[in-house]
Amino acid sequence: MDILQKICLAFTIIGALNWGLVGLFDFNLVSSIFGVDSLFTNLVYALVGLAGIINIGLLVKPFHPEK
Repeated sequence: MDILQKICLAFTIIGALNWGLVGLFDFNLVSSIFGVDSLFTNLVYALVGLAGIINIGLLVKPFHPEK
């Protein structure tokens, strides 16, 4: 896995954890750290969305484990 996809995977995991917190506890960690509708909050959401789009490539990329 190249560096870009690892970074995107990290952002996707951060987004998934945040959505898990929202769904389970009605607690938005990103908004509580950066504020509601702040520039940084919107930037994090945009980066997570872009990372998710980039990670679509993981679905179509053949898996070859290293030996």
